[in-house]
Amino acid sequence: MTTLEFDGIAFDPDAVEKPAPPAEPQAAPAVSAGAVPAARAVPTRAALAAPAVPTTSTPNPLAQLRAGVADAHRAALAAQYALQRALWERAGLAPPADAERAADTAPRPTTSHAPEWAFKPQARTTRTHLDHPALRQLADGDIAGVFGPTYHRPGIRPAAKLAAQHPLVLTEVTTLELFGAEGHGRLTAAYEGDPGTAATQAAEVFALYTALPLSLTGSTLVSSGPAGAPGPHSGTLELRVTEIDLVPRPHLTAEVHIDGAAPLSVEVTATEPTGAEIGPGRADETLLLSEFHMTHLARGDQAIAMGPEFAEYTGVRATRLPTGGLLLVDRVLDFDGERGELNTAAYTTEYDSPADSWYYGDTANESMPHFVYMETSLQAALLMGYYAGPTLTQPGTTLSLRNLGGTATVLRRVDLRDSTIRQHSRLLSTTILPGSSLQTFDYTLSTGGEPFYRGETMFGYFSDEALANQTGLDAGRPAPTWLAEHPEAATRNIDVAARRADPAAPLASRATLALIDRVQVVDGGGKYGAGYLHSLREIDPADWYFDRHFHLDPVIPGSLGVESVIHAVQEWMLDAGYADGLEDPAFRIPADIAFSWRYRGQFLPTDGTVELEAHIKELRHGEHGVIAVVDGSLWKPGLRIYELTDLAIELGEREVRS
Repeated sequence: MTTLEFDGIAFDPDAVEKPAPPAEPQAAPAVSAGAVPAARAVPTRAALAAPAVPTTSTPNPLAQLRAGVADAHRAALAAQYALQRALWERAGLAPPADAERAADTAPRPTTSHAPEWAFKPQARTTRTHLDHPALRQLADGDIAGVFGPTYHRPGIRPAAKLAAQHPLVLTEVTTLELFGAEGHGRLTAAYEGDPGTAATQAAEVFALYTALPLSLTGSTLVSSGPAGAPGPHSGTLELRVTEIDLVPRPHLTAEVHIDGAAPLSVEVTATEPTGAEIGPGRADETLLLSEFHMTHLARGDQAIAMGPEFAEYTGVRATRLPTGGLLLVDRVLDFDGERGELNTAAYTTEYDSPADSWYYGDTANESMPHFVYMETSLQAALLMGYYAGPTLTQPGTTLSLRNLGGTATVLRRVDLRDSTIRQHSRLLSTTILPGSSLQTFDYTLSTGGEPFYRGETMFGYFSDEALANQTGLDAGRPAPTWLAEHPEAATRNIDVAARRADPAAPLASRATLALIDRVQVVDGGGKYGAGYLHSLREIDPADWYFDRHFHLDPVIPGSLGVESVIHAVQEWMLDAGYADGLEDPAFRIPADIAFSWRYRGQFLPTDGTVELEAHIKELRHGEHGVIAVVDGSLWKPGLRIYELTDLAIELGEREVRS
């Protein structure tokens, strides 16, 4: 394992007592990117026909991971989250007519993707229509019998049901759209009886459909709506969800439109039994922390999320998970550790990655983008390090969480859409310093029981004073870009924004992942003489990720800084012609190339610009395509704060169909 370093202080996780490492599966040796001769020009695709001979490096052994996993959640690994394919016209997201091709005999069907901010339900179903017998089942409380087995969790005692307050008046639900009504959700139904009661019951159906009761064991639906409202006592209705959330309790609000009547406002909340505890290990009887706790940790009540010791962090700037579409860990299955024991712990967490997740739609990769690999693993690692209580050693001090660096390797190529990612993480050490705390972790991610990503990382908790005194990677010394040091270098420009503006342009990162607008290229430039890339982008304080990362503590996610360098390299590879001759080109993360990063600063909404550079370090033809390996850096004005080593991007024939 690599020794991690923080401003001259070395931290060797191998020095911490821990179990013997497990037997590693047979894999190709790690590839160490070789130096490129200084005078080397950028080769063409044809020149890469002969594969380079990779050099071998010392394996990076990881210590044994704890294997205690709740048996009740094994089914989640195999469960496939269904796509919402039908009746999305209202959201402008209708899939093609042939979207129902069989996955085992044909390429995966085209998927419409959720908005980044959309609510992520804890269970999914293929059902988009409910007849009257199905509604009767819901009224009897048989939610899993209607929507499927993912609506049953062993740790949740089912109690919620439809129409618990009034006789059932819905006769049919004709449409269920998870992301209808501009992304919030939509339902249409027929009814016989009081229109106000019908409106309330329609909202209850949607609450059950989106699995709100799975947040709290024994919870029931508490509904408020206009019973006895004027309107026809027979007809159809349309429910349009206006808000759906898990904080402070799982709830939704909606407007219901009935012909011949004014719109009706309804609200449904999943509420725990009176006096029931809902903190760690209580809301779900088999999970330490669930999606409900994750949402509270991101932007709610930290006492609910982490326990009463964390109450002082509610409503103030403190350590949190990201929110919205950047919240990429769902639940904690087990924790082998104790609060206050800061030097060792092992734990297992999970993240569900539905195929309609926003990042699959916005990336130029054929499957999961690189930043999601980073975020889901790092969020899982830090989560229980924070739970152990390092900030509790400095009461009354405002401490902000920042990632400081790490190393990670993709172990195998895998399509992660509709998969459950299981994260095995270990806290290896904690060092308490004046005004800060440092923690080291290692982690392995797997799906289907097979590891696919492995790494180690360091996080720091910093006081306001420590953050204000950051001096970057170069101890405050000037560190100009390579281009600034070579003003004579001839540059050419790639207009990324113009290419992205063409809806038909292939392999373009879009929407939320439109992270760069232009790339300056110096052919044959850079410190390896194989090519140099530079990009400068203005920061808009209204950029979407500031609201997500973090609540009350807005900074650009470091993983999106890495992603922006990847985009620059991708645009260069296309511009250089490496996709020429490919029938259906696609980008991906190559396996067995260890990538390292160091962060010594933060991008704030007021910082003005993000500047990046990438030095082409190696180009080679691998088994699946052309691989570019680069080193890079990112600057805020006057300060170099990110350093990336051996960041690899592969371009080849598409093997995963969207």
